Amino acid sequence: MSFELITTDPSSRARRGRLTTAHGVIETPAFMPVGTQGSVKGVSPRELRELEAQIILGNTYHLFVRPGMEVMRHFGGLHRFMNWDGPILTDSGGYQIFSLARLRKITEEGAHFQNHIDGGATFISPEIAMEIQQSLGSDVAMVLDECTPYPCEHGFAARSLELTARWAARCKRAAEAGVSPANRAMDASATAAATQLLFGIVQGGTFEDLRRASADATVQIGFDGYAIGGVSVGEPEPEMMQAVEWSEPFLPNDKPRYAMGLGTPPQLLDLIARGVDMFDCVLPTRLARNGTAFTAGGTLNLRNAEFALQSGPIEEGCACPACREFSRGYLRHLLKAEEILGLRLVTLHNLHFYLSLTKRARQEIAAGTFASFRREFVAGYGVRGSDR
Repeated sequence: MSFELITTDPSSRARRGRLTTAHGVIETPAFMPVGTQGSVKGVSPRELRELEAQIILGNTYHLFVRPGMEVMRHFGGLHRFMNWDGPILTDSGGYQIFSLARLRKITEEGAHFQNHIDGGATFISPEIAMEIQQSLGSDVAMVLDECTPYPCEHGFAARSLELTARWAARCKRAAEAGVSPANRAMDASATAAATQLLFGIVQGGTFEDLRRASADATVQIGFDGYAIGGVSVGEPEPEMMQAVEWSEPFLPNDKPRYAMGLGTPPQLLDLIARGVDMFDCVLPTRLARNGTAFTAGGTLNLRNAEFALQSGPIEEGCACPACREFSRGYLRHLLKAEEILGLRLVTLHNLHFYLSLTKRARQEIAAGTFASFRREFVAGYGVRGSDR
């Protein structure tokens, strides 16, 4: 269980690293497909392996609400439940409490809220968040945090990050205490408790002094890795990038950094250049369900009439299943006819695009050419994919 910093880019803060977990090695920078409810939407674990996904993300909040921890313990954890043998990172549920829960009340004790499934009264504390993630058996667990909205006042953000720091310390104590009584009978939980990495989360909104204060407090507690949270919550992109810039310099070089919930392809490269190692984002799968495909020249809405007679693939040279076997015209037909196959094929393409982009970034960092690659990619991304 370790992180090895292999090399850095000479003209930016980009890093090439290797994170070892109980279920395998993750080469960084790495993109994590989002499997919110124990499934990356529309894609099987076998297909994820074929796409060379190294690690996926599961959601503590959603899996706690449904199917629940009794089911998860019965099946021996999330890996066995969904038949995925690679690494899994589980988020803490803090963002979902912020964005989905009804009538939520945040106290020192934890988060009281009505869940979005049946409106039932639900409570998650730092200790419960760790117990849930033990039950899930994830390789990387996240501390419970309070996600601040945008915009928010300095005083609110300051009080929130202080609460997040106190919750983080409680999460670490709970993790160090070992297997909870509820999980003790499940062998997989004992293994998870012994090998699970724990990441702290930096908050602080859009305030430079608070970002540094949160990073300092989180590093002082001491974690296996560090996430930059509270970004992509409605703020303009320059403010989002600045929040990362205000956080990253105060995080240890010998630990992985994770930007939560980000972003578009150019944003991923810009964040890699700022020293971030790990990413998750729903855009590849969510936009695919609307018929939107990612290309090096930008996004394409394959539902548009202009693609009806086009016989080429989504993107020339792409090795994904959709591009290897099907035309834009056929994919448009499937999408317009609301055939599930169309949504699946565009999803596979988009995931392949994101995973290939981070793989290319690793190669360019290793070769010392990341800066020119990033510059050329970002400049070309505004060009329409249909014209390339």
